[in-house]
Amino acid sequence: MVTWPNPERWTTLCRTVGVGSNTAQWYQCLTEAYAQPQRHYHNQRHIAECLLEFNQARHLALKPNAVELALWFHDAVYDPKAADNEERSAALAKRCLVENAGSVALVEKVVDLIMVTKHHGTNLDADAGLMMDIDLSILGRDEKRFLEYESQIREEYAWVPEKIFFPKRAEILEGFISRGQIYTTELFRGKYEDQARKNLAASIRRLKQKAGNI
Repeated sequence: MVTWPNPERWTTLCRTVGVGSNTAQWYQCLTEAYAQPQRHYHNQRHIAECLLEFNQARHLALKPNAVELALWFHDAVYDPKAADNEERSAALAKRCLVENAGSVALVEKVVDLIMVTKHHGTNLDADAGLMMDIDLSILGRDEKRFLEYESQIREEYAWVPEKIFFPKRAEILEGFISRGQIYTTELFRGKYEDQARKNLAASIRRLKQKAGNI
């Protein structure tokens, strides 16, 4: 299993983009945020998996450092009952970068990339498309990991009654499978597109069956 990245990676990233007076404090902030008990999927493992995907796709980014910063922060605020997690995560990233003298262009880029993960839209630029592909890579993982992911999502929304959760979750997954292409980059389509469609189709069938049995 992948593990939460060490502080050296964070420090090196901050140094590369020219920020760094209190980066150790922000590393600790992120470490604690992603370890919060309400997180079953959107946790340290998720960020570690995203960064591992990024390692293999960094060459596709136009602004790789901005993409990596956005990955670190994109779920920094996570309340399953809230609708503004991405906005609050983006605000946290902005605060970090402003406090550490990040450039206006870098701040704006990181904020924009974090917001991509709110709607997972289409017709994105290269960096936004890569950001989305990385965030959605879980959909194309092997069946065991995908089922674990689905179980973790259910745990995060345990407060939602089954009669609401099952059809709503099916609707969300149908939104992905109905796309002409789930992934925007050739790299991620080659790695995950076919398996993602299999995973999604099977999950939608299960969810609809469960909804029908309530």
